[in-house]
Amino acid sequence: MRYRTRVTAPAALLGTVAALSVAAPAHADPETGTPGPETLGDPVFPGLGNDGYHVVAYHLDLAYDATTRLVDATATLTLTTTQELSRLSLDALGLDVHEVLLDGVPAAREQAGEKLRITPAVPLAARTTATVTVTYTADPRAVLAHTAWVPTPDGFAICPQPNTAHTVFPCNDHPSDKADFTFRITVPAGLKGVASGHLVSTEDLGDGRTAYCYRSREPIATEIVQITVGDYVIKDRQGPHGLPLRDVVPTARATALEPALALTPNLVSWIEQRLGAFPFETYGLLPCNNDASNAFDFTGLETQTLTLYKPNFLLQAEKSIGSHMMHELVHSYFGNSVSPATWSDLWLNEGHADFYGLLYRYERGWADSLGLTTMEARMKDTYARGDQWRKSSGPVAAPNEANLFDSQRYLGGVLVLYALRQQVGESVFSAIESTFLERFRNASASTGDYIAVASEVSGTDQSGFLRDWLYGTKTPRMPGHPDWTVTPVSSALRQPQNRTDGHWHDNSATL
Repeated sequence: MRYRTRVTAPAALLGTVAALSVAAPAHADPETGTPGPETLGDPVFPGLGNDGYHVVAYHLDLAYDATTRLVDATATLTLTTTQELSRLSLDALGLDVHEVLLDGVPAAREQAGEKLRITPAVPLAARTTATVTVTYTADPRAVLAHTAWVPTPDGFAICPQPNTAHTVFPCNDHPSDKADFTFRITVPAGLKGVASGHLVSTEDLGDGRTAYCYRSREPIATEIVQITVGDYVIKDRQGPHGLPLRDVVPTARATALEPALALTPNLVSWIEQRLGAFPFETYGLLPCNNDASNAFDFTGLETQTLTLYKPNFLLQAEKSIGSHMMHELVHSYFGNSVSPATWSDLWLNEGHADFYGLLYRYERGWADSLGLTTMEARMKDTYARGDQWRKSSGPVAAPNEANLFDSQRYLGGVLVLYALRQQVGESVFSAIESTFLERFRNASASTGDYIAVASEVSGTDQSGFLRDWLYGTKTPRMPGHPDWTVTPVSSALRQPQNRTDGHWHDNSATL
């Protein structure tokens, strides 16, 4: 999971595109038609996403120029309308848009803040399929209010979570609107292009350039797409049950990174025993070719089928990285296969990733950052902080943008899962987990969905119990541990890590 984000730039640098319009056939007047809503009403990011349609598929065609370091791109979106649309919008920021076509016909366009408004020549009817094609240029080094681009000396990678995929490609940038993805990445000699999913073709273009084409077998949320260009070597190995493992490694550091890369098969085997078969066609690591402190301010990001890291993190001993590698791997289940319905449901991602990451750590006898060696000891310590965290960071399932990625979503989420396991027993808890993952595979799920599954599988209404833990302002009693106490808020207590000076902090207990 991404833990930090870059310093926010001045508002004057919100993008490189001024309000634009292009000549197009006579088009519907949005004042008399039905423009699509320019928000999905997310409680954390209320301006994110767009309504009136669902994206079925994205095809992203990107060409990287090593001389200018610019990316010329075409994004083709196949969408289905849910209402009549005299105008629709996409999330877009910092993209120099050249042309927009709607079903092959030029459409009027306008950049309004972080929305690219598109007006068709004729309103789109409800429940129809349409194709939107946007041709644009992007600069991975542009200074924006927020960005997904990670420039490297030899290219780039991307880290779109939570709300920056639309600085790379125009999209409906919300995890509730997952879609199929295909990618075509054209690069000059000496570089490779890689993306989420699996490689389907490689084309020598005859002018020193190569086009790499990838396809995702399962849908992807925009916030966990990966596209990278660089001087990489691709290391293939086999995981459990023949699962193809693919690491994308800076050529100059491939040998040094091999000990960390070799850990993945056993990590996958361990988590499959607890959560079932790995949900995607491949998995691997992407040690991005940039260790600079300002390259990206987080430890790991679970972009689908490729977890992004800084190389130096992976050069440490196994006991220093294994627990966090498990955290990122668990996101393939919680966060990627089952995405959050809204960003207030982030605890489902982070709580589960830390829960299993800590179990993996303690099974191996590795002390955590507090020197503790059992889940019970760590949860007792976390329980004592419960009321302080609820006051300073809000309830576990009620974050805001400023505290979205702090410890309450991580360890606070673990504490909720631990309490549920104490309440229903280990075997029922495992059945809840597997049922939830199976029911919402390749979809998005809410906190309410998890509560409903817990009630169904346990045979007992868990809504009151879980809502107290997830939304209450006071920490409930811990089942099975009547002796555990909560430190009063007035006492001095180490608080959860909060965003300061425009940064997110590393808050996973697996670090």
